Amino acid sequence: MAQVAISEIETVTKAALMAHGAGAWQAGEVARATAHSEAHGNVICGLQYVESYCVQLASGRVDGQVMPVVSRPKAAAILSDAKLGFAQPAFAAAKDQFCDLVDETGVAMLAVAQSHTCTSLGYFTEQIAQAGKLCIGFTNASPVVAAPNGKRRVIGTNPIAMSVPDGQGGLSVHFDFSTSAVALGKITMAKYAGEEIPLGWAVDAEGRPTTDPEAALQGALLSAGGYKGWGFGIMAEVLAAAMTGSVNSLDVGGLKLPDGPPHRLGQFYLAMDTGTFSDQFGARITRLLEAVAEDEGARVPGQGRVRETSVDVPQALWDKITGLAA
Repeated sequence: MAQVAISEIETVTKAALMAHGAGAWQAGEVARATAHSEAHGNVICGLQYVESYCVQLASGRVDGQVMPVVSRPKAAAILSDAKLGFAQPAFAAAKDQFCDLVDETGVAMLAVAQSHTCTSLGYFTEQIAQAGKLCIGFTNASPVVAAPNGKRRVIGTNPIAMSVPDGQGGLSVHFDFSTSAVALGKITMAKYAGEEIPLGWAVDAEGRPTTDPEAALQGALLSAGGYKGWGFGIMAEVLAAAMTGSVNSLDVGGLKLPDGPPHRLGQFYLAMDTGTFSDQFGARITRLLEAVAEDEGARVPGQGRVRETSVDVPQALWDKITGLAA
């Protein structure tokens, strides 16, 4: 393992992206998101994505130079067209205007359309909550999840995130999770470790529940909580694809494939002014948090979340990233 400062992760990631064709601003926004994921222990959305970013920049699957186009199609709606570029700069280009619009209208929508994968959805909702607004986000991804009683991969892991402000520039509640029972990467890890997976994670190619990770990889993931999680996955699909004018999960190739059509994914954010209807928002959240705290061992989502200043990175991975930067 290599002990690496979060600041160095951001610097080296930016250099790697620029070395493969990204503009300085675009690379900086993606690098900041990558470092944020590593700092919060979300390694799946951190450095593990950098090689695919670089390869896809070189192949043209993502445009690292394009500038997003921000418009206001309706009074309480903002659209940021990523123009087949990264999601992070498309969000950054619209964020301040979006926050101002929430102050003006009480509730507003932000659509990021035609973008590369946003990777960590909670990274974006967190920024809106830090500006004092409650934010819920939705996105979709390449198809890996089958419907209950089905076997065909129809939707992606389709994450949902929610960040709730604490009134002091921080978060009182924060979660970011996929609507599938598990991330596909956990099944891959089980395969390489020679381990079985729990029933309820996946089905094989014939739609039969399986504990064999190899059979699961040939089949499809299941939704978390059965039909309830499936409903949330469909909700994310409707908002991220249909509302933003981006593509269905069905029409997205593997997110890390080196070449092929651009992702063209969408993200949908709904943000609210917590003081629109009453001045009791903070008191109600405090009441909830205190009740949970009284129950030993219980916690609300995001409680105790810590941003590390340095993290352990597998040496082979760090060598790969520094090599890409060179």
